[in-house]
Amino acid sequence: MAPHLNIVPSMFVLLLLFISASKVESDAFDVVAKFGAKADGKTDLSKPFLDAWKEACASVTPSTVVIPKGTYLLSKVNLEGPCKAPIEINVQGTIVAPADPSAFKDPNWVRFYSIENFKMFGGGIFDGKGSIAYEKNTCENREFRAKLPVSIRFDFVTNALIQDITSKDSKLFHINVFACKNITLERLKIEAPDESPNTDGIHMGKSEGVNIIASDIKTGDDCISIGDGTKNMVVKEVTCGPGHGISIGSLGKFQNEEPVEGIKVSNCTITNTSNGARIKTWPGEQGGAVSEIHFEDITMNNVSSPILIDQQYCPWNKCKKNEESKVKLSNISFKNIRGTSALPEAIKFICSGSSPCQNVELADIDIKHNGAEPATSQCLNVKPITSGKLNPIPCSGPVPKTPSATA
Repeated sequence: MAPHLNIVPSMFVLLLLFISASKVESDAFDVVAKFGAKADGKTDLSKPFLDAWKEACASVTPSTVVIPKGTYLLSKVNLEGPCKAPIEINVQGTIVAPADPSAFKDPNWVRFYSIENFKMFGGGIFDGKGSIAYEKNTCENREFRAKLPVSIRFDFVTNALIQDITSKDSKLFHINVFACKNITLERLKIEAPDESPNTDGIHMGKSEGVNIIASDIKTGDDCISIGDGTKNMVVKEVTCGPGHGISIGSLGKFQNEEPVEGIKVSNCTITNTSNGARIKTWPGEQGGAVSEIHFEDITMNNVSSPILIDQQYCPWNKCKKNEESKVKLSNISFKNIRGTSALPEAIKFICSGSSPCQNVELADIDIKHNGAEPATSQCLNVKPITSGKLNPIPCSGPVPKTPSATA
């Protein structure tokens, strides 16, 4: 078994030094005082925000865009770099999206693109006003879903710290991280109703050195979803629930997906979710690889599937259910995981028959079923390596011919 990875990047330390230095000499660009924004909840913030950003981004000295306390309507904004010096956004107010989903013609609300040495902080709130979208976002209405905006999108952002920000009621994902490097999201608060569809808390792909720390995520889909190309990632001290848990995947649905490797999830608490620590891949689609995935020191409270590898992931029954997953899973561990399961099947390892899971480790597991039946453990196409106290006993339960679908 390969050793666990301590993968908080050294660049994070350099980033903190950059932040400390920039505070001393930072030029302030106040969207109200200098650019005429109005905190009346009616006047569009888009132009003042963009004007402030452009001027700050062009500054040759460190700069800060300030959004003071108050409520601001924002139709959408695209904030692009590269900037000439480190740049910050101090969000103190509440930024509100248009409630009507038809106001959006593409899947963006607030987008940060091609920026280096960036910080956003201040205790502010991004309110996606998602309630109308939740009513219309159904499996059959995919064209509608394709136009729903991600609340906050980070694309090609390097050396960034996002701290003390709230995202609520997003229409689709709250936060999307794509092609980023060395980005830390710390002390975030993410909230949406448990019945809100496709409102992943933080989703990422093709990124390296992502750290999610000390954040509270309550939503209607995965609290954290980790897509292809994610490498060297740390998740720690996160509380999750309601939602669908902390998930690797889904993977294997699209061509040319990049490997996922070097993920450590630790010291987290997951409560009243459909899943806990999960890896999910589609059957019968594309290939891929997942390795060096480590879940440890996690508390599960009334979680339906606390520990789950699901290589027959098929939530809408629209997949090649009779074929095996082509995604290769290896070097995966679940250690010191304790708590309660809402269903008897506390551990489910449903691996691919054509490419069985390799080097899956279970150590010091204690998960009790909340009901009268004892907790069980199911294994298909895997022989886990075990150590320490184990409850339930590994692979103690029969695997149904058609394992139940997971959301």
